[in-house]
Amino acid sequence: MSPTLQAVLYVTTVALILALAHVPLGEWMYRIFTDERDWRMERLVYRLVGVDPRSEQRSSVYAVSVLAFGVVSVAFLWLLILVQGWLPWGMGRGQNWHTALNTAISFTTNTNWQSYAGEAGAGHTVQMVGLTVQNFVSAATGLAVAAALMRGIARQGADRLGNFWVDLTRACVRLLLPIAAIAAVLLLVGGVIQNLDAPQTITTLAGQQQAVQGGPVASQEAIKLVGTNGGGFFNANSAHPFENPNGWTNLLQIVLILLIPFALPWTYGRMVGDRRQGAVVTAVMAGLFAVSVTLTTWAERAAAVGVAGSLEGKEMRFGIVPSAIFGAATTSTSTGAVNSMHESYSPLGGGLLMVNMQLGEVSPGGVGTGLYGMLVMVIITVFIAGLMVGRTPELLGKAIGRREITYAALASVTMPALALLFTGASLLIPAARDALLNSGSHGLSEMLYAYTSAANNNGSAFAGLSADQPWLNLSLGFCMFVARFGIIAFTLALAGSLARQKRRPVTEGTMPTHTPLFATLLTGIVLVLAALTFFPALALGPLAEALS
Repeated sequence: MSPTLQAVLYVTTVALILALAHVPLGEWMYRIFTDERDWRMERLVYRLVGVDPRSEQRSSVYAVSVLAFGVVSVAFLWLLILVQGWLPWGMGRGQNWHTALNTAISFTTNTNWQSYAGEAGAGHTVQMVGLTVQNFVSAATGLAVAAALMRGIARQGADRLGNFWVDLTRACVRLLLPIAAIAAVLLLVGGVIQNLDAPQTITTLAGQQQAVQGGPVASQEAIKLVGTNGGGFFNANSAHPFENPNGWTNLLQIVLILLIPFALPWTYGRMVGDRRQGAVVTAVMAGLFAVSVTLTTWAERAAAVGVAGSLEGKEMRFGIVPSAIFGAATTSTSTGAVNSMHESYSPLGGGLLMVNMQLGEVSPGGVGTGLYGMLVMVIITVFIAGLMVGRTPELLGKAIGRREITYAALASVTMPALALLFTGASLLIPAARDALLNSGSHGLSEMLYAYTSAANNNGSAFAGLSADQPWLNLSLGFCMFVARFGIIAFTLALAGSLARQKRRPVTEGTMPTHTPLFATLLTGIVLVLAALTFFPALALGPLAEALS
């Protein structure tokens, strides 16, 4: 089979599965966040934590709840990692204090950046009680914030956005747990391991001793992908045969990564009472993702290493096309899982993976985060386009004024400010420069990729940066935390401001936001904002390397 035909069949299969799931999954999420009844399991949770499920919260209270839950989660996970040596199934593994803090922030913020080797830094108890739990609740937090923003756009003259604790619980119980359970069984059938075994030492055919790791991998692998988390049980992540055994599981993992993010726009259309709005968001997300897949695959196929393209850093079980598609999927969402080493991609291929994150991860983005990131872009597009053509900047009858555009602008500049500021600062610090595997343009790409990944709560790495040292652990952790909760705070403030407005009647001066023209404008704004922000850094990094 030719590589071109393989790519077409692979992408077509993924697209078909996502298309079949789009409506039923999107409709189910709409029911989750609008249902007035609580399940028995949910009522038990509410009683345990002392929450009245019928009470709703203002945007400020909702934001405080999200932040408080995040801070408590970081503290609990940090302590759990530090004391794992005294816990059952600790396996004698441990992390120093700054690595443990980085890990705690990383998994709490849905980033899952790992400065440690997965099988060496976390025992089975930490994997199950700490990391896997955060994989669920961090993804559910993103869904809750997306639901709050959708309510803010849909409601009129209201000062409430729902209840964070209810949204969090429902997202876990009704969505993430069922899908992850099914995914775990499918992964087990495909050959992913699931046990509580300690490492076993075996003698290889060459007569050498080798430790074979065990662990509860399938259960973590499922939510790692479904929740767009990305942290691997093993250091090699989804390139490890115990996490991703074959081509069939590789295809399944790509589908799991994209499943919820591509279904959420349908939920948005249902929430605001206009399915055309969701269709526009879906079209823009899909268009950006399709371009990324095409260009990344082309760049890796065209790399000057024989007629087959560049295979350096790629698992031979998968090859170039499935690796490139996986790389595009994981960086277009906030997943961060890898089945190949992005460090070894061609300069253009690695640069494209960086660009996917620098777009703000809206193509389609992470679970929840991709949708509310794209809706922020919708607000900015409405404001700019409205002013350009002399029409009222409105979204579904809600005026986009000074307050709304301020919140949207702050949400959109938080990520690039953190990524560029800390990339520059780290290049001035000798200890951080010494952590780079390469110098010159490629070294800049390694550092820029790391902080772009952290500031986007992505978690994938270029694999050429030895990040397990105090400055990088603490600065990357700072970027993860501020990017996650800063953007959430601005997004919820935007939601509250929109919810308080009354809906205006549509007039001839109202700009429609459901047309192909608006989809084109939205795509242009996403690309232009990323280009204006990151092009100078990209020109000095991957572009300079490609032209050298």
